[in-house]
Amino acid sequence: MHTGLQGKTALVTGASRGIGKAIATALAAEGASVVLSSRKQEALDEAAREIRAAHPGARVLAKAAHVAHRDEAEACVNAAITEFGGLDVLVNNAGTNPYYGPMADIDPAAAAKTVEVNQFALVQWTQLAWRASMRENGGAIVNIASVGGMVTEHGIGYYNATKAAVIHLTRQFAMELAPAVRVNCIAPGLIKTTLARALWENKEDQIAASTPLGRIGQPEDIANAALFLAGETASWMTGQTLVIDGGTTIRPTLI
Repeated sequence: MHTGLQGKTALVTGASRGIGKAIATALAAEGASVVLSSRKQEALDEAAREIRAAHPGARVLAKAAHVAHRDEAEACVNAAITEFGGLDVLVNNAGTNPYYGPMADIDPAAAAKTVEVNQFALVQWTQLAWRASMRENGGAIVNIASVGGMVTEHGIGYYNATKAAVIHLTRQFAMELAPAVRVNCIAPGLIKTTLARALWENKEDQIAASTPLGRIGQPEDIANAALFLAGETASWMTGQTLVIDGGTTIRPTLI
């Protein structure tokens, strides 16, 4: 697959581990300069070292920023442009889920945090990337949602509501920012990450057996899709959501 990402600059939020780190690694492997962002500088520095070790010569900048704090987000976007001369790809990956249980019992603080990080942060980072670089120079934005934004589930209903919003925000921004910027989305199924640990720990075999493709998802599965959406191969694609779930959402409801 020819991505055309060599020489481009990409910024990935939530990049110190899991899906974000896998996407950043894949982008670096394609020759893109990559800015890693998350809350903790030490974790970012370690991720940057690992990427450079795997891909000698990779241009990687680790810049800590709380995804929901606008001043820190703006500093991160500006650092990308100062260090690498522009910003061509934004991956809105950072997410949180501070509450597990029925929506009837969620407290206002947990609800507000979930919206702030999963939903409105995407708006802020997109605004900043657009104004600082993409309005004049074009680019591609990849948002990470979830198949939970398309279905009902026990325990994570409010989290899933914010991911449904990510899917709609993708379509809205795709319409508003065209033709300069393409905006697409990935809806992962259950991926083996720290954030989703409560959903897969001690039951991987059971989950794999119930998944049509026979295994739990890995961060690299999502990274491969992100490369496609960020690169030239998807140049006539915008406003769309790719479901990457091992076939989970095609399982029959009745046997």
